[in-house]
Amino acid sequence: MKRKIIQIDEEKCNGCGICIPNCHEGAMQLIDGKARLISDLFCDGLGACIGHCPEEAITIIEREAEPYDERKVMEIMVPKGTNTILAHLDHLRDHNETEFLQQAIDYLKENNIKMNPEKTEHHSHGECGCPGSIARDFRAEEIKQEAIAVPLAAAVAASELRQWPVQLHLLNPLASYFINADVLLAADCAAFAMGNFHSRFLKGKSLAIACPKLDSNKESYIQKLTSMISDTKINSLTVVIMEVPCCGGLLHMAQTARSNAGRNIPIKQAIVSIQGEVLEEEWT
Repeated sequence: MKRKIIQIDEEKCNGCGICIPNCHEGAMQLIDGKARLISDLFCDGLGACIGHCPEEAITIIEREAEPYDERKVMEIMVPKGTNTILAHLDHLRDHNETEFLQQAIDYLKENNIKMNPEKTEHHSHGECGCPGSIARDFRAEEIKQEAIAVPLAAAVAASELRQWPVQLHLLNPLASYFINADVLLAADCAAFAMGNFHSRFLKGKSLAIACPKLDSNKESYIQKLTSMISDTKINSLTVVIMEVPCCGGLLHMAQTARSNAGRNIPIKQAIVSIQGEVLEEEWT
């Protein structure tokens, strides 16, 4: 598929680092005095970093992009040196992309690229405290719970959320938790209206939320949904919207993405009242 992605002119880049915190996905880091795109995987091509570059070193290009291939990424990372390789491994670990991380380590071993064993062990098993925008796949984490006797009325329903982040602008459509997944695309208000949102709609699904009325750059939403359908091969898409007229745009975006992807996945629409009642539920 052809998509937009940032490009950094290293000749112009002075290493000021102003662009780094303005990359919502955490795809950029300052390495060896230059801003670098650590991985195509987490760049959404929206260019939030561009307006913060005083040297005009960052541009957006459009090119054909294959589904993410960790080995090809490593071919790009390795010539840039040890610091860039380690930053890339950190990037995968911080986003909990365990499968891609193992592929990267296997690539280093197969090509006899010597790294500090303590470093690769750290990247394989290390703990991480991550900022709020860092992607996390909750299915891959070990969750330990103590059995606590509480009255039934005080029992708290468990969350069915499987990943982070959830806002569609922040989501990477090629993340591992979207591969062959059933996806829930929900209007921002839906979970607040429904007391049983998690058990009724979210259980067993990866989540994306959006507001078709207030969110900007909705074209990027269509591009991301298209990528989920065509590249990560999601199984189905459930669209939960409110009964208010402005919510209908979310279903239109999903249907447009399906048409653009050329892959006829099933899409279910559910309409929720402002008091949390499911008014309508049907496949489209």
